[in-house]
Amino acid sequence: MNPPEELHRTASVLWEGDVAHGHGDITTGSGKVSATYSFGTRFSGDPGTNPEELLAASHAACFTMATSAALTRAGHPPTSLRTTATVYLKRDGASFDVPKIHLAIEGVVASITPEAFREITDSAKESCPISKALKAVPMELEATLKSG
Repeated sequence: MNPPEELHRTASVLWEGDVAHGHGDITTGSGKVSATYSFGTRFSGDPGTNPEELLAASHAACFTMATSAALTRAGHPPTSLRTTATVYLKRDGASFDVPKIHLAIEGVVASITPEAFREITDSAKESCPISKALKAVPMELEATLKSG
């Protein structure tokens, strides 16, 4: 199965109200993701999502898929991969920055050494398209090989 040379994906937001009391409704082009976010969901733990959580989900999904592909190409198709991406948000004067992203992956993969698993996950971290798009952000990687 060969992916197309180029494709596009969309998401849209309708925001209503001011920043402190308003909210936004996020919808992906496929319709599979629909969520609400607000100042409270971003900074106070109110129910809903936020841009950093969505970025973490996107990065975790992309990195995990890149790791699966790289392991499979190397002759070690994974039984399972579980990734957690943590996107940090830090106040920088009057605005905010994303100072780092932490990726933690646990893999159940037969017939591979922890060193080879780490090498493949390091490479996948660098090659996944979302990592490439975020290359200005420092990224940490924690890779754990579980027995399966």
